[in-house]
Amino acid sequence: MNILVINSGSSSLKYQLIDMPNETVKASGLIERIGAENAKITYKKGDFKTSKELLIKNHEEALNQMNGFLMDEEFGVISNKDDIKIVGHRVVHGGKTFSDTVEITEEIKSKIESLCALAPLHNPPNLKGIEVSERVFSKAKQVAVFDTAFLQSLPQKAYQYAIPKSFLEDEDIRAYGFHGTSHKYVSEKAQEFLNSKNQPSSKLISIHLGNGCSMTAIKDGKAIDHSMGFGPANGLIMGTRAGDIDQSVIFYLIDKLGYSAEKVNTILLKESGMLGLTGSNDLRDIQQKAEAGNEDCQLALEMNAYRIKKYIGAYAVALNGLDAIIFTAGIGENSALMREIVCQDMDVLGLQIDDSKNQMSSNESRDISKTISDTKILVIPTNEELEIAKQAYKLH
Repeated sequence: MNILVINSGSSSLKYQLIDMPNETVKASGLIERIGAENAKITYKKGDFKTSKELLIKNHEEALNQMNGFLMDEEFGVISNKDDIKIVGHRVVHGGKTFSDTVEITEEIKSKIESLCALAPLHNPPNLKGIEVSERVFSKAKQVAVFDTAFLQSLPQKAYQYAIPKSFLEDEDIRAYGFHGTSHKYVSEKAQEFLNSKNQPSSKLISIHLGNGCSMTAIKDGKAIDHSMGFGPANGLIMGTRAGDIDQSVIFYLIDKLGYSAEKVNTILLKESGMLGLTGSNDLRDIQQKAEAGNEDCQLALEMNAYRIKKYIGAYAVALNGLDAIIFTAGIGENSALMREIVCQDMDVLGLQIDDSKNQMSSNESRDISKTISDTKILVIPTNEELEIAKQAYKLH
């Protein structure tokens, strides 16, 4: 069965066509700068890759351009757009309403729209992608997979804030968490890797490190704590986001230094994190400069790793033990240096990294811990698109 997975942004659209249940990626690509004259569409089929720049006015034109590639006589993979039976959509915020994958109806769309205030940068373009897809793929079943769904298992002691409870009861202000699709996928892969799929007990910490970063404590397959909160700004130091910060700083910037609330929000989300510390949010550049002796970059890496280590310690206590930690996403999968710094001096939790294994590059799941390590250190490539396809297939 052909399942098209769509991740729709405000000016971009990422796609994969996956044959299920074989889990075979037939084609994939990215459409960037939608609305601009120099919009770019890339298309990949196996080892074949092509791209072109052109005017793409809106998301509907973007999907039609994608269809042109998918149905191309030379390198296409389908003969007709109706060969696509299900379209799976990534939706960032499901609030407390959605704890599972759902088939999209008018009522579901209305609920997604009502949650736009909780994710103003993500839910509106996600919804736009759904509405356009309904027109372009009118015969396909439309399915929504929510980033927050896996994290709905958090207990109230973990998701409620210590503010007047009326804010929770009346306004649904609480921790929701993000990257749930990724955390679910890699934690299940870890279960398989550890040969513990049939064992009732497992204690894992999933560390998703990209431009956005988050961590999840997972006990027996269920998320019990998570580093992000009401929005995707809390927790770890990220590419441009500050992560955890004393709220007094916010009021000082506004009341004493005269910054507007909007400007402070911009600073914390777009001008902080590794960018604010070093002038770059590209970890590859930061690592090169650190190795060349740049003290700001060296300190930024140490701060980043220290924040992660603190969460590992806290979550190990919350789990009352630890079987494995999982590094995933762009930085987690590719930066041997970050993994090394995070795992240094963690003997108290039984973490001992094997330097030679850590330096090896691979696209496969792997164990990079020493054989004597009590706690496994895993690198598991995330695949949110495949996870979306798997969940959508269950509804076919």
